[in-house]
Amino acid sequence: MFKRFLLLILLLSVCSPAFALEFTSAEVEYIKNNPEVRLCVDPDWVPFERINEEGKHEGIAADLLALISSRTGIKFVLVPTKDWDESLALSKSGGCDALSFLNSTPQREEWLIFTEPHFTDSNVFITREEHSFIADPADLPDETIVFPKGTAMEELIRRDYPNLKIIITDSEIGAFNMVSDRKADMTMRSLIVAAYTIKKQGLFNLKISGRLPGYKNYLRMGVAKDKPLLAGILNKGIATISNTEREEIINRHVSINVHTPANYKLLLKIFAVAAVLFLIFIRSNLKLRELNKRLEKVSQTDMLTGLYNRTMIDSGYYSEFERSRRYRRPFSVIMFDVDHFKQVNDKLGHLEGDRVLTEIAAALRRTLRSSDIAGRWGGEEFLVLCPETAAEDAVRLGERIKSSVACLETKDSRQITVSLGVAQAEEQDTPDSLLFRADKALYQAKNTGRNKVCRI
Repeated sequence: MFKRFLLLILLLSVCSPAFALEFTSAEVEYIKNNPEVRLCVDPDWVPFERINEEGKHEGIAADLLALISSRTGIKFVLVPTKDWDESLALSKSGGCDALSFLNSTPQREEWLIFTEPHFTDSNVFITREEHSFIADPADLPDETIVFPKGTAMEELIRRDYPNLKIIITDSEIGAFNMVSDRKADMTMRSLIVAAYTIKKQGLFNLKISGRLPGYKNYLRMGVAKDKPLLAGILNKGIATISNTEREEIINRHVSINVHTPANYKLLLKIFAVAAVLFLIFIRSNLKLRELNKRLEKVSQTDMLTGLYNRTMIDSGYYSEFERSRRYRRPFSVIMFDVDHFKQVNDKLGHLEGDRVLTEIAAALRRTLRSSDIAGRWGGEEFLVLCPETAAEDAVRLGERIKSSVACLETKDSRQITVSLGVAQAEEQDTPDSLLFRADKALYQAKNTGRNKVCRI
């Protein structure tokens, strides 16, 4: 009884009363023994983050981390670095416990665990005014694209669009200046960074010339691989951040004020009218944006599991198949379904069946790599797309999915299992034949005992 009382006291000490986060006993013990987290950041990525003249972390990322800190009890201690490359190197060598604000990539996953995104932003192409709209970068032979060193987008563009000639520069503003000075044809940067930099630096010969679907910044915290408990604690803090709080933080850092001599009485009257009109516009725009987000989510998402629906996974499948064929890159698919699912529905009811599917989807999200794409194929059947993945690695991923699901149980304590089929795209494959082979491998798994991974 005394131990339980102590546990309750510890929970109350690390949880914000406004959010009442529920930590496991292991997480409570971790926070007690590790109250400070050594943090590495990008010292020059305005307005997202920077280390200011006083040596303090400031910007959008800093404000988000302040919310996470207040709601989890974790204190972030800044480890100063001279640039982003040094921050990456230091996190890799164990010199800091976490990175504040970065995209997940296969290379970074070698030494980091990534949290859920705490900020999402589109990446856009920035060119000079005279450049045409960019619909598909694959149609731009012999054009140059410049990136600051150490960015995730450089890694992805280098992989997906080998026709573009990549130039590396030392800084964010350096990339914009090279495009402005005709030393590069384009750069690809965050929409927020682009809008801020163009206005702040007066680079009005530049414009946004397009964006690539699927190339969003899903900015997360990166945590050292030997600290999975810390990643779980941070995820609980991230989940408390509302869209309203994110909007307030963006407005705090992205707004730019221009001061000019003026008739202040006249300006006050104009401002009053403009403010009313602006508030009406903002309110209507927010409602419209929220409605559009809901419509987009409904059109793309399976409402039960939260994974992509059949339409979206179909679209992603054909796109990845064509990309693998065009660039001769490996591409595998995993098709799986739930063993004896009909018995769950018949004996325990459809509500329990729905709960099982929801739990499997959550286990799937925890297991997949950031480059994988998962969707509900139909009923109790799921499809996982594995770009840049040969069959052997897809089989290993399938085994991890199988093990993750095997930890789940129905409400009458029966173990939940899945059977999985793996197939890699071959030169003679069509989109239909690849799916047919994955389906055949799935049924081979079911016919030879279930709860296994088979490859064809």
